[in-house]
Amino acid sequence: MYKINCLNPIAQVGLKKFGPQYEITGEVKEADGILVRSASMHEMELPGKLLAVARAGAGVNNIPLDKCAEKGIVVFNTPGANANGVKELVLAGMLLAARDVAGGIQWVQSAKGEENIAKAAEKEKKRFAGTEIMGKKLGVIGLGAIGVKVANAAVALDMEVYGYDPYLSVNAAWSLSRAVRHVVNVEDIYAECDYITIHVPLLDSTKGMIGREAISMMKPGVTILNFARDLLADEEAVLEGLQSGKIAHYVSDFPNPTTAGQPGCIVIPHLGASTEESEDNCAVMAAEELIDYLENGNIRNSVNYPACDMGVCTKAGRVAIFHKNIANMITKFAAVFGEKGINISDMTNKSKGEVAYTLLDVEAEPSADIAEALERIEGVFRVRIVK
Repeated sequence: MYKINCLNPIAQVGLKKFGPQYEITGEVKEADGILVRSASMHEMELPGKLLAVARAGAGVNNIPLDKCAEKGIVVFNTPGANANGVKELVLAGMLLAARDVAGGIQWVQSAKGEENIAKAAEKEKKRFAGTEIMGKKLGVIGLGAIGVKVANAAVALDMEVYGYDPYLSVNAAWSLSRAVRHVVNVEDIYAECDYITIHVPLLDSTKGMIGREAISMMKPGVTILNFARDLLADEEAVLEGLQSGKIAHYVSDFPNPTTAGQPGCIVIPHLGASTEESEDNCAVMAAEELIDYLENGNIRNSVNYPACDMGVCTKAGRVAIFHKNIANMITKFAAVFGEKGINISDMTNKSKGEVAYTLLDVEAEPSADIAEALERIEGVFRVRIVK
């Protein structure tokens, strides 16, 4: 029986994925797996029996990844599950910046008691008319699941689309419209584009990337859209750009005291991935990742351990070993099984940075003393008997 704890409310369609061999528990200390959305885990004492954490969403800044890696706790996320919801809101943000729809609606509400409101509207509407986005240049920084969808949708809206991503995956490249101009220098997007939208993870290298230097390269009257993470932009520099007229609008999905209510800022209350469909998709993907890992030891969409898939185990046993990515580890693992006279029928070893994951199928049921012997090997974080 595996026990699953939810640190945040998780859509029922995801929880229904767990069969009779699972129990949803309210006690974190009992959990074999944790499902989380936005709750911070940095100050949490991680249970000794905890095997995995699945984030129902893409960002994992609320999870202590290195700490989990050292304890052999796999952290999953759900890339692409909420991509369509975010894409649609990015398009809405672009349209809200191009045409002052919100300002026009507010004017109508303020004039709702006027008998001649229709006549007055004809005089006032010029203040809210704006421009069309067709033919304008859109720069997409980051061509992951969301960035690709935004770029393709903008192409369909007859925009001229530039895409930048030095780490463009093969799958993303296949999905990207051939009409998108792939640029190799982000400065080209700054210099050329009327609209710029950011879709990169928050890392030390990307924090504050939209700062004074980047803004100085941009076209006058540019609109910047940030539906990824607020800290990707130096928002004080953005406000300076708005005040000088360099930036026409800053559209953000992250309310904070810096931008809320400021002229030129269109701030949305973090709605990007909050659609019913996105929440359902994330919950289902997170649950399926947990189930496959707990039952089979397979890792898919982990952010702190490498991908590894050996399917369903048909042999007598399966053992998972979490260890440092150093030489001669496989030889030492094989020696432990050899001493016990157990044959290894299949094996996969994958690495990610300083950590590695080895999955072995064996032809005899592995015992607790084998796990103990493996754990005594220097560089091993954790050993798990999957079957």
